[in-house]
Amino acid sequence: MSHGPGAASDPGGAALRGPLRAVVFDFDGTLAEPVLDFARMRRELAALARPFAPWARPAPELPVLEWLEALAGELDAREPGAGPVLLAAAHARIRALEVEAAGRTRLFPFARAVLAGLAARGVGTAVITRNCAWALDTVFPDARAVVGAVLTRDDVARVKPDPGHLGAALAALGAAPASALMVGDHPLDVETGRRLGALTAGVLTGAGGRAALLAAGADFVLPDCAGLPGALALAGLLPPAPGGAPAPRPGVDSAAARG
Repeated sequence: MSHGPGAASDPGGAALRGPLRAVVFDFDGTLAEPVLDFARMRRELAALARPFAPWARPAPELPVLEWLEALAGELDAREPGAGPVLLAAAHARIRALEVEAAGRTRLFPFARAVLAGLAARGVGTAVITRNCAWALDTVFPDARAVVGAVLTRDDVARVKPDPGHLGAALAALGAAPASALMVGDHPLDVETGRRLGALTAGVLTGAGGRAALLAAGADFVLPDCAGLPGALALAGLLPPAPGGAPAPRPGVDSAAARG
């Protein structure tokens, strides 16, 4: 059975894992407002790619970065050396769009309190994002002082949903996947966590709806990150709140509750 956003449920299967050591967050749409216009990005990249590859159209089943990588490989096979030229131009345009959007982006009002609350319970936190470092630093300039690790697109060889992106964050926190939670607004975030063996939580503040997040296999789905500490405490995944205050009962969908 699936619960609506105002209901609470006890995800009993998740509770068997014991206390979490790390929670890793996506950024845009999870901790920060989702301002970047991906439809515009696809249109502009398609126009940019047309002189290189007139046959090319963005593949709806592929994220932009993966589509560009595949297109550059195809182009390079036809005309050696052309692929890297296309990638350089495309990545410059992506960065420009990210930088422009970052100037209009703000952290969600609850973001800092959630991160501080988890830290107060002894849980390490990190941020991983497909966005560039400049954009994240514009929106969250003190991120590296607030969380234990920040890994943007500029910091890793391959971005999520490649599990290495999440794995690098957990390594920085000294946590194993079995004691970690990946939180994001998109099914790709859920896929990332599942591929590495971590628990996953989806939030409804960005690109992914409840049905898509549950279909991807999210262990929890919440309206936003504000209710995350309460949901985790309710599931037995966090130590008690300081002072023994009872955990709130947040609205949450869980895989166990649907069983």
